[in-house]
Amino acid sequence: MTAPLALPPNVYSLDAPPAPPTPPLGGSRRASVAIVGAGIVGLTTALHLAEAGVDTVVIDQGEPGWGASGNNGGQLNPGLKFDPDEIERIWGPDLGPRMVEFAYGTTDRTFALIDRLGIACEARRGGTLRVARSARSTGGVAETARQCMVRGMPVSFLDREETAGATGTTAYHGAMLDRRGGHLNPLAYVRGLAAAAIAAGAAVHGRTPARALNRRSGGWSIETPAGTIEAEKILIATNGFTDDLWQGLRRTVVPVFSAIAASEPLGDDRLRGVLPDRPAVYESGRITVYYRIDAKGRLLMGGRGPMRPIGTPEPLAYLTDYAESLWPQLAGLRWTHGWNSRLAITKDHWPHLHEPAPGVLAYLGCNGRGVALGTAIAEQLARRLIDGSAARLDLPVIEPKAIRFHALWPLGVWSVVQHGRIMDRLGL
Repeated sequence: MTAPLALPPNVYSLDAPPAPPTPPLGGSRRASVAIVGAGIVGLTTALHLAEAGVDTVVIDQGEPGWGASGNNGGQLNPGLKFDPDEIERIWGPDLGPRMVEFAYGTTDRTFALIDRLGIACEARRGGTLRVARSARSTGGVAETARQCMVRGMPVSFLDREETAGATGTTAYHGAMLDRRGGHLNPLAYVRGLAAAAIAAGAAVHGRTPARALNRRSGGWSIETPAGTIEAEKILIATNGFTDDLWQGLRRTVVPVFSAIAASEPLGDDRLRGVLPDRPAVYESGRITVYYRIDAKGRLLMGGRGPMRPIGTPEPLAYLTDYAESLWPQLAGLRWTHGWNSRLAITKDHWPHLHEPAPGVLAYLGCNGRGVALGTAIAEQLARRLIDGSAARLDLPVIEPKAIRFHALWPLGVWSVVQHGRIMDRLGL
């Protein structure tokens, strides 16, 4: 793994509790399960395993949450990219409905886990708004809402006037409100998960990159700079920072930088006119822009950013200028932070769950929905690691498949983003 180890200069670290001690692995040890990746998926899986009495060790090249898990937009959004009808059509009458129920219940599971563990992460259940930027996209948003409502979900469609009231801007043509959604401080959440996993008995080692993975009699061996882990089973949960630890896995996803600009606190006068009920908002478009107001009253604007690490808000002028176009009263607002991290996007836009060998699981390709989805799937991953194939999964297990011309991904991502922005501006 070659990504930088330091936390990006995000605004979350101003409010998050200190990170729990996660010293580098020194020497060799044995475990029932070894997990590579101390993000949301890795830590939540380790928590469930440890609570079940399974000897578990987690390693990461940085501290818990240094990747996208601690640097994302902090949104808790129910569902997947695809509508319920399409999920059921593609995956059939057994798995399809289970996938729908699971995916749209991920936020319930996340808020329940936060409550159970008492994690202080500024969790707020203000709902999720999927807003339509154009007349063309309004029909799709309304259809998604219809399919959810038919299934009894707490969802409603807002017309243009209602959407303006919910967002404080007249820029949108309509919206779907899902009352199960919300947001949190993701770095505080990851640190809380790490502390809970450690308290339950899991070992978590930061600054411990996995250098090599080898099959051994009765399990697997993971080589690190200062020691070796012998484990019966392993989970690879490295998402946008997946490398060649397992041959070919890196080429099954495209790493994409998602960036966030954070403002100074808006103050009471400005806050009254921007997102009055504090929902998490994401736009329905080819290139999604997402935003929310955090617990300190800051506006966080997110979207696809430069395909390189950044550390200030200046490269994100397209986001900060867009915020002022949505809410003209924000003119002159000071933007204090700008950062990004790498997500993993799959070609088919489904999350990818692999079992490439006996005793090996890999989960990656969150496609921008990693907070709630990663939290919820972790319980099933833990059960699968304990019970094997007898444990039911509510996502499909698929064979890893390399993306053609994967080496050209930076150029490809840039081209897709530029084309998508143009089409979105034109409302096409």
